[in-house]
Amino acid sequence: MLLRKIKHSGFTLETDGLRIIIDPFQLEEDLPAGIVLVTHPHFDHLDLESLQHVVTPETIIIATADAHSKLSKLNPREIRLVKPGESITIGDVTIRAHPAYNLDKPYHPRENDWVGYHITLNGRSVYHAGDTDAIPELEGLEADVILLPVSGTYVMTAEEAAKLAGRMKGKLFIPMHYGVIVGSSEDAERFAQRVEDARILADGEALDLDTL
Repeated sequence: MLLRKIKHSGFTLETDGLRIIIDPFQLEEDLPAGIVLVTHPHFDHLDLESLQHVVTPETIIIATADAHSKLSKLNPREIRLVKPGESITIGDVTIRAHPAYNLDKPYHPRENDWVGYHITLNGRSVYHAGDTDAIPELEGLEADVILLPVSGTYVMTAEEAAKLAGRMKGKLFIPMHYGVIVGSSEDAERFAQRVEDARILADGEALDLDTL
């Protein structure tokens, strides 16, 4: 199974003819997806221009309730709405939504019920944290690969993300949410310096999860 970074917080998972895309942003090529996950409706996570490159009449979109009106314009096969704590199974894929919110800033209120996604497929698991601070609900979370925002300002800083990583159970930690709107490669590097099992993925770079 291949994990590929698109840009910012956008990633794809590809295996056995299935493509799953999470929060595509500034995507310029067609990448038809079977499943699309949207963590919340901010423009850098729900980017309609990018989603037009991935959503087809066969695509199932999973998103929060407040994203439905925008996503319905894309004419997918189905839109399934989730809240933190809920799970959805599509074929061999299990997707569980976890909370994603700010502790000391107003940009991602807890009451909005925005999410990160824990994806399990073919015996492998990936957790995409969405836009969040180092909230207590994420402590102890387990996945083969954990994707954490590190840019600060709207989400946790690299240092805060590194401390959270130390309280999670991952084989590999990958920083995200930097390099476009806020944050820079320096944030990713500071995170990687503090987390032993960290790897920085460049835009477009892929990782074979079967090698973990």
